[in-house]
Parts: sequence; structure tokens; C-alpha cells
Amino acid sequence: MILGESKKIIIVIIGALLSAIGLNLFLIPAHVYASGFTGVAQLIASLVQDYTPFFISTGVLLFLLNIPVTILGWKKVGKSFTLYSFLSVGITTFFLEIIPVYSVSEDIFLNAVFGGVIVAVGVGLTLKWGASTGGVDIIAMVLSRMKDRPVGTYIFMLNSVIIIAAGLLYNWEQALYTLVALYVSTRVIDAIHTRHEKLTAMIITKKSTELKQAIQSKLVRGITILPAKGAFTNESKEMMMIVITRYELYDLERTIKEVDENAFTNIVQSTGVFGFFRKDG
Repeated sequence: MILGESKKIIIVIIGALLSAIGLNLFLIPAHVYASGFTGVAQLIASLVQDYTPFFISTGVLLFLLNIPVTILGWKKVGKSFTLYSFLSVGITTFFLEIIPVYSVSEDIFLNAVFGGVIVAVGVGLTLKWGASTGGVDIIAMVLSRMKDRPVGTYIFMLNSVIIIAAGLLYNWEQALYTLVALYVSTRVIDAIHTRHEKLTAMIITKKSTELKQAIQSKLVRGITILPAKGAFTNESKEMMMIVITRYELYDLERTIKEVDENAFTNIVQSTGVFGFFRKDG
């Protein structure tokens, strides 16, 4: 348990470091905006610097923007997920403050692509280990549970606002390069984690009772248990079927490994769920 949490914290730190490197060495010097609250923080920082005599860093703004969202996530999404997400934001802010803003390349396209990839690797690793980078992820999850629409729809809508704002406030060329960075980031995150919002896990195990109790202690999800038999061994087992969101995948994988490391698990995309599916779990 302690080892697992330690690994998770290390991954969150690595993810935050990669995000800060992608921002301070590529995206921010080129005035290309990242996705989510990071992009919003970049825009506000640019406006303050360009139109007022004051300066406020992207890292500090990112931290401040995430405070109300963290409170919302704590109440609506889940304490563990929100805690690690806020930890990710705090560490990212720290790295953004200590890593100097330096332009590695003068080519804006290279900055958009490489910055988008580096940030996305950081975000993808964080998501894969059961946390997020806060901000838009949490807002999108809350909205999706209110309207039962995919999380990706709301993330796209919120990121579209960043692109339009970049075009209106500065120039449309910057907005197009921002779109390139967002597209690259999305593809990389999908490759590392998963693009699907809802997933179905089919678990073949001989320890269904223990596994059911362990899963339900972590996830508030219904489980269907079916009899199963191995084709080669004729050994009687049971198949557990459970539908989860992608943010619960890490906890499910870890729980299965702890209870029955010999269990066979197949994770597949759920394109639609009809009937009762708890949206606040």
C-alpha cells in the first residue's frame, strides 16, 4: 500500500516536471497556449504583462485558478483523485517557478509540437496513475455527470475557448499553432492512457468473493458475476463484469493485482451504457 502510493507520488512529480519543461522551454516562449487551465493561466499572464505594469507568473495563476476547482472536485468527484490532482498542480507550479523561461528554438511550429508532446507525456503519465492535472479535467467530469455527456466533449469545448481567445486577443496564427499543440497533446495522451470515457472490465478469477469486496471498498460500482470454465483445464472460475470511468482504471488495476495476481482481465471500450450507471463515483 505504502509502496504503491509512493510510486504514485513519484509519477505525479515526474509528470509535473515534464509539464513545466514543455511550458517554460517551448510553449510559453513561443506564445503557444496549452490545454485546460494551464492555457488559461498563460493567457491571463500574457494579458497582465502586455496591458498592465504588473507581472504574475503562469505557475502562480495556475495554482490560484485550481483552488476553487479543487473544492468542487473534493465534493463531487472523489477525495483521493482530487487530492493527487491538486498535488500535481502544486508541484507543477513549483517547477514553473524554478525552471527559467527560455526559448530552445525560434521555430514556432517546432515549439508547438515538441511542447505539446512533452506536456502530454506528463499529463498522460499522471492520468495513467490515477490522478489528473486538475482544472478542466475536474470541471469536465462534474459537467459530464450532470448532463451524462462524454468528458471529452466538455474538454474540447473549454479548449476551444482558449483557441478563440488567443486569436481574438493576439493573432489567428498563434491560435492555429495552439490548435496544433492541442491536437498533438490529445493524441499523445490517448496513446499513453486511453481515449475512452467509459470502460468495461471482464475479470476471470477464482477469488471472486474477495475481489468483489476489495473492488467495492474502492469503487462505488455494480458488479455482475457469471460462471466461467477454462477451455484447456476445465477448471471452474467466475467472470466479473464491471463498467467504470477511465479515471477509475488505475484503482481497479491495482486492486486486482493485490487480491489475485493470476486473474485474467480484459478491458474494452464501452460505447454506450443504458440503465443505471452511478455518475458521482
